[in-house]
Amino acid sequence: METQTFDYVIVGGGSAGCVLANRLSADPKVSVCLLEAGRQDNWHWIHIPVGYLYCIANPRTDWMYRTTADPGLNGRDIHYARGRGFGGCSLINAMIYMRGQSRDYDHWAELTGDSSWNWESVLPLFKKHESHHLGDSEFHGGGGELRVEEQRLSWEVLDRFREAAREAGIPYTSDFNSGDNAGSGKFEVTQKRGIRWHAGKAFLKPVLHRPNLTVVPFAWARKLYFDGRRCTGVEIWNAYPQGAESRFYAARREVVLSAGSIGTPQLLQVSGVGEPGLLQTYQMSVNHALPGVGANLQDHLQLRTAYKVQGIRTLNEIAGTLAGKAKMALEFALHRTGPLTMAPSQLGIFWKSRPEMASPNIEYHVQPLSLEKFGDPLHPFPAFTASVCNLRPTSRGHVRIQSPQWDVKPEIHCAYLSTEEDRKVAADALRLTRRIVAQPALAPYYPEEFLPGPLYQTDAELAQAAGNIGTTIFHPVGTCKMGRADDPMAVVDSQLRVIGLEGLRIADASIMPTITSGNTNAPTMMIAEKAAAMIKAAA
Repeated sequence: METQTFDYVIVGGGSAGCVLANRLSADPKVSVCLLEAGRQDNWHWIHIPVGYLYCIANPRTDWMYRTTADPGLNGRDIHYARGRGFGGCSLINAMIYMRGQSRDYDHWAELTGDSSWNWESVLPLFKKHESHHLGDSEFHGGGGELRVEEQRLSWEVLDRFREAAREAGIPYTSDFNSGDNAGSGKFEVTQKRGIRWHAGKAFLKPVLHRPNLTVVPFAWARKLYFDGRRCTGVEIWNAYPQGAESRFYAARREVVLSAGSIGTPQLLQVSGVGEPGLLQTYQMSVNHALPGVGANLQDHLQLRTAYKVQGIRTLNEIAGTLAGKAKMALEFALHRTGPLTMAPSQLGIFWKSRPEMASPNIEYHVQPLSLEKFGDPLHPFPAFTASVCNLRPTSRGHVRIQSPQWDVKPEIHCAYLSTEEDRKVAADALRLTRRIVAQPALAPYYPEEFLPGPLYQTDAELAQAAGNIGTTIFHPVGTCKMGRADDPMAVVDSQLRVIGLEGLRIADASIMPTITSGNTNAPTMMIAEKAAAMIKAAA
C-alpha cells in the first residue's frame, strides 16, 4: 500500500476542511494534505443557487443517507442529505448565513470550562473570514473570504407575512447575526452576485497553488491507524474513475477529522474508537473506549405548514409554465437576479414558542411556494410555506455503524419529538403560525391552511400533525461532543483533541455539545477557524 507523509492530514473537504486547509497551509514550512471522498465543483447546478433542487438526493453531491424509521415521525424514515465534494454541505445547503445566539456559545463555555468558546471570544473568528456586503462593522467583517450578501429578489407574499408577524407582536430586525436574532427579517446568504459562494470556492480554490498543500479527491477514508495512543494516519480507498487503490496518508503532527456529524463518528467507530459494546457486537478490537462517539445527535426538525392564497403571486404558478421558466432563466442569465438566485427560504423569524422562554427558541423559514415533499413538483395553485423548527430540541439520537466495513452506511436515529418538551414546543409553534396567518396583513389573500390542516387542534393532535409533516432541516450536530474531562460522554476536550488519544483532533459540527439557535453552516466554519488557531498554537 502506497504511503505518503505530511505534517497534517485533514479527513473531509467540507465547510470545515476547506477552512482548515487554507489556514494550516498558510505556513509554508508545514505540509498539509486534504482528503475528500467527493470531487471538484465542476457542475453548473452547484453554482446556480436554486440548483440545490438537483444537488440534494443526487449521489454526485449527496451521501444519500436515510434515517431509521422514527416513532416521532409516526414511523416514517426520511432522506438525510449530507454534502459530498470540496465544499461539503455548503455545496447543497440553503446558503443562509446564521451564527445563532450569544447564549449558545456562552453555554459551550460553561459546559467545557473554557471561556475561549464564549460569544465575545468567537465573534472575532466569525468576522475574520467574513466578507459582508456592508463591510466592516461591530458585528461583521468586510475583508474575509466568505461572501455574505442580501438576496437578489423579493416577494410581496413574504412582505405580507412579515407584516402579519409584526401585527402578532414580533418586531422587525435588520441583523440576525449580532448575538440576538429575535425578530423577523430577510436572510442574508453566502452568495456573490447571485452565485453560490461555497466553502471550496471561498477557502480552497484560492490556495490550490500552494506547493505545501496536497488535495486528493475521490479519497474515501477507511480506517485510522494508531501506534499505542497516537494516531499515525489514515488509510483511504482512492476510487478514481480510471481505477481504485488503497493508500495510506501518514501524519507527522496531527490527523484532523472534518468528515461531519455522520462521517466522523462512523470513521472513529470502524477504527475501533467508540462505545465498547457496539464495537464488540461486530467482533471488532476496541482501540480506545469512548462511549460518546455517535451519541448526542441533535437536529432541527422543521414543521412545514402550507397555505393556499388568492390574488397574490407565488412561485407555484410562475414555475408551472414554460413561459415562466423561460423568464426566470433569462433574468438569471442577464442580471443574476430572480427566482434562480433563490435560497430555499428568503424570510426568517426567530421568536418564543411561549413567553417564559429566555430567548427565541423557534425559527421560521418562510417560502413563496409549496409542495408535498422535497423532490415533488410545486403545487398547481398559489400557496406559501411557513416552516418552523425548535431551535433547542431536548431529543437526542445517535449514529452507529451497522458493520465493521467502512463502506456500509451507519444507522442514523434522530429520535425526533421523543420528549414531552419537544412535543409541547411543536404544538405551540403550530399555534403561533396560525395566529400570524390570521392577522389583517394576510386577510386580503384568504389564506387557507392545507398542511397540516385545521382539524388538528389539541396538543396531542398537533403533536401527531408534527409527526406527519416534520422533516429534517439538515442540521445534524453533536455526535462527538466537546466537554470537560469528567464528562463520560465527551469525545473531545475544549482544544478539540480526542480525549485519551494523541495526534487526533475533530473540527466539524460533531463537536457541538448543544445545537446552535439557527442554521449551522456558519458556526461550523467558525469551529474550523478556531481549530486551526489551536493547532498552530500547539505546534
